[in-house]
Amino acid sequence: MRITHTGSVGLSLALWAGCLATFCGNSRADEIDFTVARERMVKQQLAAPDRGITDPTVLAVMGKVPRHEFVPPSLRHRAYEDNPLPIGSDQTISQPFMVAFMTEKLKPQPTDKVLEVGTGSGYQAAVLAGLVKTVYSIEIVEPLARRAEQDLKRLGYSNVITRAGDGYKGWQEAAPFDAVIVTCAPDRIPQPLVDQLKEGGRMIIPVGPTGDQKLYMLHKKNGKIEQRAVLPVRFVPMTGSIRDAKKP
Repeated sequence: MRITHTGSVGLSLALWAGCLATFCGNSRADEIDFTVARERMVKQQLAAPDRGITDPTVLAVMGKVPRHEFVPPSLRHRAYEDNPLPIGSDQTISQPFMVAFMTEKLKPQPTDKVLEVGTGSGYQAAVLAGLVKTVYSIEIVEPLARRAEQDLKRLGYSNVITRAGDGYKGWQEAAPFDAVIVTCAPDRIPQPLVDQLKEGGRMIIPVGPTGDQKLYMLHKKNGKIEQRAVLPVRFVPMTGSIRDAKKP
């Protein structure tokens, strides 16, 4: 960009801002090749031997979904770091490894109808959208639900259906589900989610109080739930009806 003298006292602040934007970029995110960053994330954070994500379909979709589109603009330069990031309303977008780990454990199939409890930014739903037929996703924080819906539509994820609501209750009118994924931690497994799971279905869910949570993998067989703990984790607590539900 060439600047010529115009006889004015000086360049306006707006013009100087334009110059800086042209030569320096608007933010640190302008200097990042997100495709390269995403490829590095998959190689170093997911597929590395000490991480152990091996499902090629999961690795492929993690390499395609633009995580930077699901974080606040001020944090886009950090989108592919090995960390969760804040998204507002005291919520976070999960660490890429955790998204890939939970997705792989769920064993998503192309014909699956999946329920997600805790839409958050919409990133996990976008990952699942590339692997299953339909994703139904519920978010209790209405501003986050609206933003996620807008971002998912803008990015072309037409097989994700979202709504604002209480995830503890599930999505009865869309049930039963082949799989359920929960991205917030109740202190016990919500019975409505168990009831809405198909026979032979799978659920992955963090359970426990803050500081003492475990990720559980569940299978529904003969109407009963088989469960096993697979990983210690830290998720935001589930809110809504879970607070009022009586313990069995």
